Amino acid sequence: MSAVTAPMKHGLGLKQLGGMWGECAAEFLGTCVLILFGDGVVAMAVAALPGSGRAQSATTIFLASGDWLLITWGWAFAVCFGVYIAGGVTGAHLNPAVTLAFAVRRKFPWRKVLPYSISQIVGAFVGAALVWWNYHDSIHAYDAAAAKGGATLVHGHTNATFSIFATFPSPAFNGSMWGPLLDQIIGTALLLLCIAAVVDARNTIVKANLAPLIIGFAVAAIGMSFGANAGYAINPARDLGPRILAYFAGFGELALPGTVHGPGGFSGYMWVPIVGPLIGGVIGIFIYDLFIGKVLDARAALGAPEEAPEQVPPVDDELDY
Repeated sequence: MSAVTAPMKHGLGLKQLGGMWGECAAEFLGTCVLILFGDGVVAMAVAALPGSGRAQSATTIFLASGDWLLITWGWAFAVCFGVYIAGGVTGAHLNPAVTLAFAVRRKFPWRKVLPYSISQIVGAFVGAALVWWNYHDSIHAYDAAAAKGGATLVHGHTNATFSIFATFPSPAFNGSMWGPLLDQIIGTALLLLCIAAVVDARNTIVKANLAPLIIGFAVAAIGMSFGANAGYAINPARDLGPRILAYFAGFGELALPGTVHGPGGFSGYMWVPIVGPLIGGVIGIFIYDLFIGKVLDARAALGAPEEAPEQVPPVDDELDY
């Protein structure tokens, strides 16, 4: 298959998309695809596979660690292809935590932070809406089967089907927000640490346009290592957009403000996967610059030693991740 190297000669009247509107459109579509694959794989694991008779029972999920690996690798590829789709236009932030961190440390224009973030949230909402449209029959079937088995429903739904769209904390926290908040800060700091390393041309640069794949691997690693405590949102748009959709789809207070009553419940959780990633992203990129970036700057100023990796001229940060 040959590559397309030039735009269509007869366009669609969208010349105005060459500037900020075009960047917002790319962030919207990239995030939409991210959610389609990401929420889609959770819908498969939670509702579609059990409902199709391909699981041990109509309510069997997480029977083994392989179920969790399905979700972590699904989200990894979701990030990878979302980045490939939008990367040529914006560098594919797809995440307000990335956008904020790059504004703080990478001279990304502050005037673009809010438009990018809104585009990401709207893209996430639309992606979640398409997942709901495709899987709502399976979701209702799972919730009905769970109710027959004695599960507690909130507005007719279970925590399990809500997890298709947004995150919630482990019952181990007993309703405390501090543990999940710390979890989100650590997970997102790791994400930005890895992104900063991958896109830094002074470091061990990723070649052959593989940076999106490597960033997807980083998301898989975070999910495998830090996923169970709070669902590893590590992205305010990824959680908030689908959470709003879930509210309108009938999940009620389980979605907004994020409340479950009873033992192991929680109240007003929705702010945690927004605030935690925003804090963690800035911390992660600060840590990279402190421990790695300053060393690379010092080596460049002094002249790289013979054994140092080949130095590659830095690229325009605004085109980076």
